[in-house]
Amino acid sequence: GDRMWHFAVSVFLVELYGNSLLLTAVYGLVVAGSVLLLGALIGDWVDKNSRLKVARTSLVVQNSSVILCGVILMIIFLFKTQLLTLYHGWLLTLCYILVITIANIANLASTATAITIQRDWIVVVAGEDRSKLADMNATIRRIDQLTNILAPMAVGQIMTFGSPMIGCGFISGWNLMSMCVEYLLLWKVYQKTPTLARKSAKVEASELKQLNVKKEGDVKPAEGVQLIIEKDVSGFEPQQEKEVGCAARIAEPFVTFRDGWVAYYNQPVFLAGMGLAFLYMTVLGFDCITTGYAYTQGLSGSVLSLLMGASAVTGIMGTVAFTWLRRKCGLIRTGLISGVAQLACLILCAVSVFMPGSPMDLTVSPFADISARLFENEPLPTIASPEPEMISATGMPSLLNGSIAPANSDPEMSPEPVPLISVSLLFAGVIAARVGLWSFDLTVTQLLQENVIESERGIINGVQNSMNYLLDLLHFIMVILAPNPEAFGLLVLISVSFVAMGHIMYFRFAQKSLGKQLFVCHTPDPKAAPDSSPPGNTSTV
Repeated sequence: GDRMWHFAVSVFLVELYGNSLLLTAVYGLVVAGSVLLLGALIGDWVDKNSRLKVARTSLVVQNSSVILCGVILMIIFLFKTQLLTLYHGWLLTLCYILVITIANIANLASTATAITIQRDWIVVVAGEDRSKLADMNATIRRIDQLTNILAPMAVGQIMTFGSPMIGCGFISGWNLMSMCVEYLLLWKVYQKTPTLARKSAKVEASELKQLNVKKEGDVKPAEGVQLIIEKDVSGFEPQQEKEVGCAARIAEPFVTFRDGWVAYYNQPVFLAGMGLAFLYMTVLGFDCITTGYAYTQGLSGSVLSLLMGASAVTGIMGTVAFTWLRRKCGLIRTGLISGVAQLACLILCAVSVFMPGSPMDLTVSPFADISARLFENEPLPTIASPEPEMISATGMPSLLNGSIAPANSDPEMSPEPVPLISVSLLFAGVIAARVGLWSFDLTVTQLLQENVIESERGIINGVQNSMNYLLDLLHFIMVILAPNPEAFGLLVLISVSFVAMGHIMYFRFAQKSLGKQLFVCHTPDPKAAPDSSPPGNTSTV
């Protein structure tokens, strides 16, 4: 249901605003900005509340928001002409604002659900068996990849043969049904895993760190102390809350925000997390930017759908490679190998920029098209895409082709030899790089799971999400500033540079962690044994 909504909301907003991407651009910026600002606060809320309460609340809020949004969209589609005439169109504008706001709430709740289930519950369910944790992470990612393909296909077919209103009704009904099923499944997992009911509070985090430094293997006494401290703290908390003044309460979210980012910076896996975040500063993915560029180079929608399917297959291959490499070489080295594999594949993308068929022209200013886009209203085609950059990518083909060749000259001259060499290399590199990308993503995910203490999992992963969204937002801004296809090659080179910087950060982390043992790949994982050390203390070699 979540994947269906993420795909469909952009389509609905495009349909509502007369085939313009303005609403989707606003929605994308609001979502990115909200997670960037509230990621630490969401993670802190996850840490401070019981696991079942967090999962239940985020699940209900997410699905209820999607259902409500679907109902509002159905009403807008039904009565759009009437709403346009009421109060000079301000009522319709208010409906747009309401839809974007509720959809943003759904996304924030989805972020909370992902943090608590994929970063906390899964660690507790796996216990101290890190191989089991790796297998569970890979399985979740495979399911995510499959739903990422099947959900848009299902919604697309319904909207193609039905209507956007039918699509809204279907998604609302699906989320209502899936909310009940998901809640039952979570409740069964919660009942079968008694340790999920025990959660360490933030107060004893520093004490746990000291205990881990002094006696790394002394786990059970620490747990006993932990439970006693939790009882003592719960007894004193009400008195402390009474003494907090109004000014302190107002400043509390800002203090939490600051403390979250400071705690993230102080983590031993900080460089690994930053390396993952830098991978979001790229146009080399199957989002609207690369898809729109492919349209300008003559690729059809059917070819692009096949390429997206191929990328999903290589993504699943990446999850398989992750589990195999981790057993053979250890977790940290798996990230290093995955990074090298991804960069090697992205070299094809860099080479494609200079191959025949590439529209890159450094004599054309990247900013030449901004004034025209700001001050002229050009009709845009209907493209199902959540990002604002499709304005340039799909709106530019006629301008580009018109500037290079006459519109009525040889229509067969432009599509035949020119685009295929460059575009083929570009997508070959993007698709092949998915193996290393998803393997690296799983590596950093498990490093965060294993090295972040239980009382800080929520806030650290919330800040990690904020970092990811920050770099993602920067890549949107980069494309907005240089939207014309002649500048896309420059964006490709910048993207490869940021990916390289991310893997350099990870290499520095691996070097600090393993030292001279970094390139000794035959060494088995010394911490794979269940009774070696509790998860969350030290990194896996």
